[in-house]
Amino acid sequence: MDTTHIPATVDAFMAELQTIQSSGSKKIAILGTRHISLTHQQLIELLAYAMALTGNTIITSGAAGTNSAVIKGVQRANPGNLVVILPQTLSQQSGESQEILQALPTVREHSERRLLTLAQASQMCNQEIIDSCQQLICFLYHSSTTLMESVKYAQEKHKVVTSFYLD
Repeated sequence: MDTTHIPATVDAFMAELQTIQSSGSKKIAILGTRHISLTHQQLIELLAYAMALTGNTIITSGAAGTNSAVIKGVQRANPGNLVVILPQTLSQQSGESQEILQALPTVREHSERRLLTLAQASQMCNQEIIDSCQQLICFLYHSSTTLMESVKYAQEKHKVVTSFYLD
C-alpha cells in the first residue's frame, strides 16, 4: 500500500474541517451562471445576505444572474463585506451592471485583460477569486464549462466547495 499521499490528504481534510467548523468570519466566493430564474436569483440573494450579515466577506464577479444577486444581497446586509473582481474592465460590463458596480466600495478591474475573450478573462478572474477565498459556492449547469473548470480548480486548491446544479 502506497502511503505517500496519506499525510497530504489528511492535512487537506483537517484544513477543510477547520474551515467549516470555525466560528469566525470567512472569505467566501460565490460564483455562478448568468442564466438563472428569478426564483434562483432571490434564493442566491438571500444566501449572500445571510452570509454577509454574519460577518463573512463575500467575493464575486460582476455580471447579470448569480453575481448580480450576490451583490444585491451583500449590499443589503453590509456593503463593506463585499469584494467584486471583474474579469475585465467596468466599461465592458452592461449598462445596468456598471450602474450597480460604480456604487460599490471594492471593485477590482483588470484592464490588461480587455482584449481577451470573455471566457478567457472569466477563467482568470474565477481563479483569482478562488485564490482569495476559503470556500467556494457555485451555481451552475452541467454544461457550464468555465464554472466546471472553476470548481475543479477550487478542489485542487483544497477549498471547501459547494456546487448547486441548476439542471
